[in-house]
Amino acid sequence: MRISQTYTVAGVLAVFTATAAGVSPPQQVMAVTPDATLAAQRTKETGVGHFSEWSRENKRQFLIDWQKSRSSEWIIVQGNEGGDLDSMTSALTWAYHLSHSTQNSSHPVKAIALLQTPTDALDLRPENKLALGSSKMSSGHSDLLTLDELPEDPDTLAEAIKGIVIVDHPIPLRKWRKAPILSMFDHHKDSGAGQDAKPRVFETVASCTTLVARQMLDELEALPEEYHMPHELLELILSAIAIDSGGLENATKEDRKVADRILKRSNWRESDLYDKMGDLSKRLKAAKQDLDHLGLRDLLRRDWKGDLVDTPSPRTPTVSLGFSSIPYSMDEQINKTEFGELFDWFAVEAAWTAQVGADISVALNKYKARDDQGKKQKIREIVLCVRTDVRINMDQADSLFETVSKAIEADNTLDVKRWHRAKELGTRQMVWTHRRGDAGRKIIRPIVEAAVEAWDM
Repeated sequence: MRISQTYTVAGVLAVFTATAAGVSPPQQVMAVTPDATLAAQRTKETGVGHFSEWSRENKRQFLIDWQKSRSSEWIIVQGNEGGDLDSMTSALTWAYHLSHSTQNSSHPVKAIALLQTPTDALDLRPENKLALGSSKMSSGHSDLLTLDELPEDPDTLAEAIKGIVIVDHPIPLRKWRKAPILSMFDHHKDSGAGQDAKPRVFETVASCTTLVARQMLDELEALPEEYHMPHELLELILSAIAIDSGGLENATKEDRKVADRILKRSNWRESDLYDKMGDLSKRLKAAKQDLDHLGLRDLLRRDWKGDLVDTPSPRTPTVSLGFSSIPYSMDEQINKTEFGELFDWFAVEAAWTAQVGADISVALNKYKARDDQGKKQKIREIVLCVRTDVRINMDQADSLFETVSKAIEADNTLDVKRWHRAKELGTRQMVWTHRRGDAGRKIIRPIVEAAVEAWDM
């Protein structure tokens, strides 16, 4: 038996860059097997093709420059913390473009895509795994830089880097707000952040990847000589647009135009645009829905988006608010817990929100059920929980829960009804049902945030 040490990224950069794998926090352990990081290296399959090679080497160079105190040379392109295919592809596309479009200039840009999700959460989105595998990326996502692989806390790294580019999100997360916003691309509502960013593109399209790819193509075609655009990246772009637009069935004119431009450059150029996008959408949607093997904790964290929200309260100037989106009913989720009972759902939820330090959590559930006539109807649920052990005391938690509850129940467009087991819920817990089909996070989050921003206690 030998004693081995497991290190952080900062402590073993040489191992990190050789393996491109995540490592555990520092701790002394007794082990009879080789170091887990080295073992992981042997089991991973290295990707093939220019895009995988570039992504892996780019990650390596970023970590080398960080170790040599050259973080100021880098731009970090980041999407939202949900890490869906659109957000991931947008970030990867723009980082690749920034790096290659300036490589022959007097001021080459160093840019890297950051996925703001932990490595072990990436496979909670099977559609991402399928799309990356089709693009010949390395197994275990070792080509990609994820949040848990950052060698420095974002709050301090934000001040060191050249700046950030935000894609598929209207504002930077609080931990990145000390970084200059260089560019923005989003298909959501403009929140006014990054007014000096260039380009700054807010436009209603099905996929943010459409906006990023359009800007990339326009700039690429204006270069004296085009750089190499790997087919693997082109196919990843088409996949992101396909899944967000339902194979172009729910696309805007811009989604269709950009998809056509990308297709003509890809290895699928001989295919019919609508046939190819429809096939991609079908396969990716099937993968996306393959979630029955996931437990409740993974369902809560697979599409978690949260940040600090400012309040007028002098006692509690910020509150941590997080949202999860789950394609199962509350009853189905309860059955996924160890004991299959209501209390266990809230125990699992509490353990997860304690880990991420959330004061308020909102789970947005959606599912289909048959009505009295046997027709399927879309039903949505809103689950609200408020904690007392992070930033707020019990009286404040009661007040905040009441404030947010009233805001949800007062919204006439939702017309919520209390869940059939609402009387069994505990303190600062509530579940509502409603039938507004489009009321996902984009609708519910502003309602809850506005209530928190007005709360003063």
